[in-house]
Amino acid sequence: MLFHVESERIDAHLSQSLCKSVRIGLDTDMAGNPDAFNPAELLLAALSACMIKGIERVVPILKFELRGVKVIVDGVRQDVPPKMDSIRYQIVVDTDETDRRIDLLHDNVKKYGTVYNTVAPGTDLAGAMRRA
Repeated sequence: MLFHVESERIDAHLSQSLCKSVRIGLDTDMAGNPDAFNPAELLLAALSACMIKGIERVVPILKFELRGVKVIVDGVRQDVPPKMDSIRYQIVVDTDETDRRIDLLHDNVKKYGTVYNTVAPGTDLAGAMRRA
């Protein structure tokens, strides 16, 4: 699979990324821009999207009954060298499935997530999946 994203600077306060037919505002202002995601927030958003997409992929295979999903992600950045030192997440599923089946769903998210498996080796990444 190949992916393509183009990003460009709009001005000293905002940049944008273009992918398919979508534009996303990027906070590239050194003082911060409350109307856009900064790069670290984009990484966390990509991780949460990966988790939700992974759930969507395996729900039909596992015949897992699901009413909704919420992912909460928090990251801690270290300054020297600059990197995400740790990421903690909670995946909250609205389901009547057993705890064992929820654990199975979580295992699939961790095993088959592209972004998850890209981030995990270089970051202290940990979290849990729980019932709503």
